[in-house]
Amino acid sequence: MKKIAFYTLGCKVNQYETNAMSEQFIKNDYEIVKFEEFADIYVINTCTVTNMADRKSRQIMGRVKSINSQAIIVITGCYAQIAKDELLKNKDINIVIGNTEKSDIVKIVEKYLEKKSEQFLQVADINKQQEYIEFGTTTYTEKTRAVIKIQDGCNNFCSYCLIPYARGRIRSRNSKNIINEINQIVNTGIKEVVLTGIHIASYGLDLNNGYYLIDLLEDLNKIEKLKRIRLGSLEPKIITQEFVDRLKKLDKICDHFHLSLQSGCNETLKRMNRKYTCEEFKNSSNILKKAFPNVALTTDIIVGFPGETKEEFETTYNFLKEINFAKMHIFKYSKRIGTRACSMSNQVDGNVKEERSQKLIELSNENENKFILKYIGKKIEVLFEQKTR
Repeated sequence: MKKIAFYTLGCKVNQYETNAMSEQFIKNDYEIVKFEEFADIYVINTCTVTNMADRKSRQIMGRVKSINSQAIIVITGCYAQIAKDELLKNKDINIVIGNTEKSDIVKIVEKYLEKKSEQFLQVADINKQQEYIEFGTTTYTEKTRAVIKIQDGCNNFCSYCLIPYARGRIRSRNSKNIINEINQIVNTGIKEVVLTGIHIASYGLDLNNGYYLIDLLEDLNKIEKLKRIRLGSLEPKIITQEFVDRLKKLDKICDHFHLSLQSGCNETLKRMNRKYTCEEFKNSSNILKKAFPNVALTTDIIVGFPGETKEEFETTYNFLKEINFAKMHIFKYSKRIGTRACSMSNQVDGNVKEERSQKLIELSNENENKFILKYIGKKIEVLFEQKTR
């Protein structure tokens, strides 16, 4: 029985796909071991959302040979999708496959093991992919809640982002397959699912059958053994009064919503090519706060975007204080070659980015502490994720 280890970087979509690949290897008599342990094959599921993600991917690759100098190294994920030629320069890497090839990873690895060629590359043009690629039902998970992928791809082309090039256009998963997978997941004892995708707010737009994200949620809420449904990152514009009026009737929806903001300044949002204004975002957040009294709103913010002046940053800071997020994920802007933002003028100095980042992190920590303190003395139902002393 060959031993195989996985390392996952990036988003919950990658987490889901790692679980799916793991299950395929288990079905083919491979043993899954921890990444720090000795294995015959190491699969690194990469991310490319920032320069730091690229660097982390390369660092993880370098650790493998110190564990087993004879190991087979497989690189997949978004970094592999857009930087295949760069990766092949590293002769320690044996196999490079793209995102669409993940569903065939066992066949690819075993074909390589048969031929033992120097390097194997299989990365299709993801922009030509028009249908969602199924992994089949995935029940394997290392956690007490399961990540369920419902769609792939993005059509937004924000000026700083490479993800549409790494993931292709929007492709929605068949709802029957989603429902079937969750039915099987809950039969293994899983009580909570996290619905994820590259842009889940666009679910159903490509299907042309009038069945959208809210329709899927209403169907999932009917699954008897499922206790809680958590939503991944949402586009703010999906939060309309009609959407939330239907959503608040679903007793299994977790009242935590991650609305991707990126900036609290309209001028910055325009340069980012985001499709909403701060006023629209505020309206969406108010609709959620009214419908869910204990709502936890979280978000992502990019600081130091090209052209961000001191005044624009202060506008963002004040807007964030007004919305009062429970937690914010703060990212310093990093150039991504191939994006419009990379060639924009007025790039912000690194020291300025660091200063602005620290200021927002302090605000986030302050907000998070206040949010947590609200629960002292309250009796609530929780999901234990791991045992401690």
